[in-house]
Amino acid sequence: MMTPELSLQQVSLREQILAIIRQELITGDIVPGEVYSASAMATKLGVSNSPVREAMLALVQEGVMTPIRNRGFLVVSLTDAERSNIYDLRLMLEVPSMAKLASSGLVRGKEAEFEDLARRAIKADSEKDIVGFIEYDRKFHLGLLDLLGNPQLTSIVEGLRDRTRLHGLRKLFDEGALSASAADHRPILEAMVNCDAALTEQLMILHLEHTMARPGSEHARPA
Repeated sequence: MMTPELSLQQVSLREQILAIIRQELITGDIVPGEVYSASAMATKLGVSNSPVREAMLALVQEGVMTPIRNRGFLVVSLTDAERSNIYDLRLMLEVPSMAKLASSGLVRGKEAEFEDLARRAIKADSEKDIVGFIEYDRKFHLGLLDLLGNPQLTSIVEGLRDRTRLHGLRKLFDEGALSASAADHRPILEAMVNCDAALTEQLMILHLEHTMARPGSEHARPA
């Protein structure tokens, strides 16, 4: 029987590998349409197959990968229709939720934490640190949603964000296409601190347009 210590170490290793795979999806080292072997990835990382396979299966559950029998795991490409559907879902979930949070006043007293994340996101963008940018952006939005005390909502939004933000961002980031998204955070936070739900809603819609224009738009980009 596995000891509790070993179990904790295995979970930790799986999470570390999952973070590495996510990072390589963001940077474009792992790309949609390609099949990746768990054993090859394990050899590359110098670990056993089991935690790598577990990490890849976690991405299967999120819809990021799909298993290919006797070959490995295929990184799933999103169609334009799927991107549009995710955009609609985020509008329906995130915009009213952030407006509700603004009305609640729960952000007051916590603005320093989120101001720091907003500042770090802008700095990461200026330094072309795509991994840092994605992480600070993620903590900013999911951290705010957490204040509503609805973990199911946060989990759903997190999954939607991951579906579209894990691949294809390197070129757009290098071209400065996400700078507007980085600059959006401070005005959103200020509106929420001021309990201005209407302005928060307007700014969130604009933010989603900056980061996830509808397919077919000249400025369409993944969120």
